Amino acid sequence: MSSDDIARAHGSRSIETQSALSSEQTEAVLELLAEAARTDGQQAVSEQGRLQLRGGPREGISHLLLTVGGELIGYAQLEDTDPVEAPAAELVVHPSYRGHGHGRALGSALLAASGKRLRVWAHGGHSAARHLAQVLGLTLFRELRQMRRPLTGLDLPDPVLPMGVTVRAFVPGQDDTAWLSVNAAAFAHHPEQGSLTQRDLDDRKAEPWFDPAGFFLAFQDDRLVGFHWTKVHAEEQLGEVYVLGVSPGAQGGGLGKSLTTIGLRHLAGQRLPTAMLYVDADNKAAVSVYERLGFVTHETDLMYRTET
Repeated sequence: MSSDDIARAHGSRSIETQSALSSEQTEAVLELLAEAARTDGQQAVSEQGRLQLRGGPREGISHLLLTVGGELIGYAQLEDTDPVEAPAAELVVHPSYRGHGHGRALGSALLAASGKRLRVWAHGGHSAARHLAQVLGLTLFRELRQMRRPLTGLDLPDPVLPMGVTVRAFVPGQDDTAWLSVNAAAFAHHPEQGSLTQRDLDDRKAEPWFDPAGFFLAFQDDRLVGFHWTKVHAEEQLGEVYVLGVSPGAQGGGLGKSLTTIGLRHLAGQRLPTAMLYVDADNKAAVSVYERLGFVTHETDLMYRTET
């Protein structure tokens, strides 16, 4: 941008907050995210955040649109749904407009909207995001690791299921309620995953990548006790350990490891070269299990928050 362009950008910047986006606004935000991802190497807004762009108002969700001269060049999403934790946010600025205070303007707007009680994700942990967090007075408190391992030549021992446990594929409609219940119990400590609702599940079932054949449910008699939901990122040729959960009463018996093996074998059967997963860095037990299965850290997402 020229100096005149920069001056105009500062003079005409505006931020509008909405509870829902029109279809045109949604497409503009998605294009902004795609353009940023091409530069940054990963999405600035999570899958959950991107799903929440569509479908009208959602309780606790706000969209902040930053425009310059009527052109959308920045976006932030604020989610205030956790009864305990501070509101969580994600934000992005178009690569061509970075370095001119737009990120700080969005961050300041998020602080104001949240009453200066805020958590913010920095996907990929880039230096610019770390600097913005510092400018906004936020401190690092969570590290989410993306781990990967090859699937070619996969050689894992046969899964050994606990006695009386059988595994079958998820049946949409039939298994929704049971899965939501076990997911909530298994991830009671995890604010994003454990709070998924029927609407969140329906959003994912409507996505082109959804395949119930790769969504494995473990039953003890007729009771759902664990699951491994896999996902295929066709464009990137990646298989994902999307969500792996075991009900509290069934933990410690090796079911999680067996479900992981079943899912990885399924992904390898799709001729995908690589598997990935996300895990909190402070979940030492899970990190250790995944490392023994051949996973290594690929990149990290960082979350910052206001002092509490």
